[in-house]
Amino acid sequence: MNFVDKIHIFIKAGDGGDGCSSFHREKFVNRGGPDGGDGGLGGSVWFVADDNTNTLLDFRFTKHFRAERGENGRPKMQTGKNGADMRIKVPVGTRVRDVESGKIIADVSEPGYEKCVLRGGKGGRGNARFATPTKQAPKYAQPGQKLKEYEVELELLTVADVGLVGLPNVGKSTILSVVTSARPKIANYHFTTLTPNLGVVKRYDTSFVLADIPGLIEGAAEGAGLGRSFLRHIERTRMLVHVIDISGSEDRDPIEDYYTIRSELYDYSPALHALPQFVAANKMDIPGAQENLERLREELSEEDIPIFPVSAATVSGFEELMDAIIEKLKVLPRTRAFEEEELIQEPQYEKGFVITEEDGVFVVTGGTVNYILDTTNSEDEVSMRRFQQLLVKEGIVEALRKKGAVEGSTIRLGEWEFDFVE
Repeated sequence: MNFVDKIHIFIKAGDGGDGCSSFHREKFVNRGGPDGGDGGLGGSVWFVADDNTNTLLDFRFTKHFRAERGENGRPKMQTGKNGADMRIKVPVGTRVRDVESGKIIADVSEPGYEKCVLRGGKGGRGNARFATPTKQAPKYAQPGQKLKEYEVELELLTVADVGLVGLPNVGKSTILSVVTSARPKIANYHFTTLTPNLGVVKRYDTSFVLADIPGLIEGAAEGAGLGRSFLRHIERTRMLVHVIDISGSEDRDPIEDYYTIRSELYDYSPALHALPQFVAANKMDIPGAQENLERLREELSEEDIPIFPVSAATVSGFEELMDAIIEKLKVLPRTRAFEEEELIQEPQYEKGFVITEEDGVFVVTGGTVNYILDTTNSEDEVSMRRFQQLLVKEGIVEALRKKGAVEGSTIRLGEWEFDFVE
C-alpha cells in the first residue's frame, strides 16, 4: 500500500561549532595575542507543509533527519559558518508528537505552515574571548553545544470539512462518487475502502472537502479491525454525516447500526461524538426502507439530528443534503487545529554518573563525565582548573570518598587516569 499515515522518525538540531584556539602570527610579530574565533551556530529543524503529498510513505525509507553542524571558529577572529537548517516537508494534516514527553510539537493544519521545533546549538567561544589582564595568552577554547536527538511520531490526519462515517458496505464510497468527482474503489463487500478518500463538493459558488472514512465495526475505538487508524482521520472534520443502510439489506437493524457508530465515536473521543451530525439514510430505493426510515425518525425525534433519505444507486435526495451541509458549515468553526507545546531541548549528555571499582581502580562513567571530558583542554591551565572545579561541583569527588577512595587511589575517567588527591 502506498498510503502511510503514521510513522516514527528521529530529528536532531545541529551541534554548535567549536571555538578556535590560535594566536596572531605575522612577520616581525613574535608573540601575538590570542585570535581564535567563535564556532558557528548549528542548523535548526523545521516542519513545513507540503501541498504536493498526501502520504508519509517517503519516511519509511529515511528515518534520521539531522541539521548541519556549525563550522568551527577560525584564526584571525573569524567566526565559523552557521550550519544549514533541516526543513522536513510533510503533508498538510500531519501532527508531530514527541515520543518521550507525548507533547504535540507541531500541527501542520494548513497550507503554508512552517515551524521551528529544534534550535541549533550555540557555537563555542574562541580563546580570544578568555583573555584577561592577568591571563593574556589562554589556550582554552570552548567546544560547541552538543544537542540530543529526539524520536517523534508523525501522524497524518485527513484535512476535510465533512466526514462520512458508518458501518462497512453502507454506501459511503458510492455517495462520495455521486456528489464529487472522486473515484474511490467501489464493490459489494466489506472493507472495500482501506484508506480515506477525499473529494470536493462544488455547489453554486461554494465548495467543501468531503472525506469517505473506511467502515467502522463494533469495538473500533479499542482497536478492533483497523478502527483507531480510521477514526484518527475524522479528528479534524467540522461535522459528520452518518451513513446508514436504512433498508437493512444485510439483516442489520438501522437503529442499532446508528447507536453502534455513536458509541464508537464517544469511546474514541467525546469531542468527536459532540461534532454536529447529519444522518444520510441510504438505499431508499430498496423495499422496506421507508418503514425503517419512519422508525428511525421516531427514535431520534427528541434529538436535534436531521435525517436525509437518499439513494446513491438512483442518485436522489442529495441536493437537499448538500444544501443543508453548506448552510451548517457557514456557522461552524474552521478545521480543527491542535494546541502545540514547545519541546524543551536538552544537551546530548544525560546528567549523572556511576562509580565502579575494577582491580583497585575507581572508574567513573556517565553523561556528566562525558560532558566534563569533552569540554576540557588538558593542555590549558585554565581549562584544567575548571575540570577540577566541576569534579567537586558535580559531586564526583564526594562520591569517590564515600566509595572508599583515599589519597593516592587511582581514578579513571574515560581515557584519563590520575591519582586521587585530598
